[in-house]
Amino acid sequence: MSIPDPQISDPARPVIRQLDDAAINRIAAGEVVERPASAVKELVENAIDAGATRIAIDIADGGKTLIRVTDDGYGMSPQDLPLALSRHATSKIDGSDLLNIHTFGFRGEALPSLGAVARLSITSRAKGHDAATIRVAGGALEPVRPAALRSGTVVELSDLFYATPARLKFMRSDRAESQAISDVVKRLAMAEPSIGFTLRDVSGGGQGRVTFRADPLSGDLFDALHGRLASVLGREFAENALKIDASREGIRLYGYAALPTYSRGAAVAQFLFVNGRPVKDKMLQGALRGAYFDFLSRDRHPAAALFLDCDPELVDVNVHPAKSEVRFRDPGIARGLIVTALRHALAEAGHRASTTVGGATLGAMRPETPSASGAPRVYQMDHPSMAARGASYAGQRPADMPPSMGFAELSESYSGQLIDAPGPASPAGEDSVPGAEHLPLGAARGQVHENYIIAQTADGMVIVDQHAAHERLVYEKLKRQMAENGVAAQALLIPEIVELSENDCARLLEVAQELAKFGLGIEPFGGSAVAVRETPAILGAVNAAAMIRDILDELDDQGSSQLLQAKVEAILSRVACHGSIRSGRRMRGEEMNALLREMEATPHSGQCNHGRPTYVELKLADIERLFGRT
Repeated sequence: MSIPDPQISDPARPVIRQLDDAAINRIAAGEVVERPASAVKELVENAIDAGATRIAIDIADGGKTLIRVTDDGYGMSPQDLPLALSRHATSKIDGSDLLNIHTFGFRGEALPSLGAVARLSITSRAKGHDAATIRVAGGALEPVRPAALRSGTVVELSDLFYATPARLKFMRSDRAESQAISDVVKRLAMAEPSIGFTLRDVSGGGQGRVTFRADPLSGDLFDALHGRLASVLGREFAENALKIDASREGIRLYGYAALPTYSRGAAVAQFLFVNGRPVKDKMLQGALRGAYFDFLSRDRHPAAALFLDCDPELVDVNVHPAKSEVRFRDPGIARGLIVTALRHALAEAGHRASTTVGGATLGAMRPETPSASGAPRVYQMDHPSMAARGASYAGQRPADMPPSMGFAELSESYSGQLIDAPGPASPAGEDSVPGAEHLPLGAARGQVHENYIIAQTADGMVIVDQHAAHERLVYEKLKRQMAENGVAAQALLIPEIVELSENDCARLLEVAQELAKFGLGIEPFGGSAVAVRETPAILGAVNAAAMIRDILDELDDQGSSQLLQAKVEAILSRVACHGSIRSGRRMRGEEMNALLREMEATPHSGQCNHGRPTYVELKLADIERLFGRT
């Protein structure tokens, strides 16, 4: 029997090899640079870290053939250029404390990774040094050469992924890649109002066209941020956004969050930043949804731009190569701060509804179309004299009508009448109080189709959906009562035992006290099982096991659960719907005014329980424009 020679290696056994720098950089590029937008993000963040005040980004063919970032920052000396293209070389940190990071970049991977998969050139000039340029293509570094540049840095990236052709197959269309780049630049622009950004598409050569521009802003933090958000997200968001400024245990939250009636069909207008860094964090997004869940239906999403600032040691940004995820030392503080601050701001907004509601109403109105003959319209005088009006009315009055009777008495039972039934007036009625039209929702002037209240304000009119408005008022009253008295719990005759995994059991018991506030009583039953002893009485008969598993799913997805609260409040919402003023009920003038006054005094009355507006405000100038009185 032969014995194998131990000096002869086994051909089936894999051999450990040291990869060369080119292969390492190409692997790193797969983590750091996923698409052209990732490259733009890395280069623009480098420019911000370099103290730039203006950054210009030029792209061609969605960034596939050209990405050029020009800034007026500190620049680099000729001696620094080769080192900047070395792996894990950076000026951002010294490596002694990875928890005290104040810059966007700190890994030292972006530039060498880009140089490994594309053609990269860097031209830079630091104060007190001559300008120089360096080139690298597919990982092959060229020597430093003199260049002409006044100040700052110009980084030009061309033929992205030419050295790794397989990655090109995963690129999307030029339009999709350009849109992704635009989104990245806009997010960074929101975080830096004091820096000017210009994004230009130079596909096909020439000067190209500017697709995004944001000039640098100065002044107060909130004024500058509000102006930047108006240029990035649009004037409508800025007009309907609430200022947020709150702090808790070393974390500050500031920014702007939109009114519930200014919502979106998808979560595309939610921008979250941690220490100025754009992030996509499930916990923070879940907190944002949690703050709005009582004001929006399931298919609507809030719009917000929120910034969390804290000591770098309270948050770890070194958990993902793209630095798009963060990890808080105490995530509960950050989540609670977002929910509390947003709910406080929404409560302070009172009955306010978004201006887009009135704009959509005016857009739905259409003036009379021209006649088919093409004859010009004939308009009456804009402001006829009193004598002319009197003569006109007298000429139109029927022969058997007394001269003292006007048009208001012609009909006795039409939908638009404002009826004052006999009997004592309600103390809350404002119909007889002069000056009621100067209140936010004005004074009731009539009711149309037994569903909509028409009120006159000092500078326009308000149309109120009586059922939706009263439904919200009743709902808020029921919620206040529930908060004061708690949710009644119904004890189960035989506790229901739910078997869970050890992790799920521990996670559920951590929130047992919070669940008990809503009438769900659970306790450990030995091993990894829990016993459900009480359920919310208002829900009636429930499948406790299914509810427990749904709560666990929400905890796993969002880090918290509002499922039980949502179920309880859904019942309250249905109770409020059935207990509110029904459509088709004719209301007296004092009742309508009392409803308007209660709306003004009740938070969140600007939207119904499903997030729809309860009233529409139209300015007199806009109404006059519809009739050509401009």
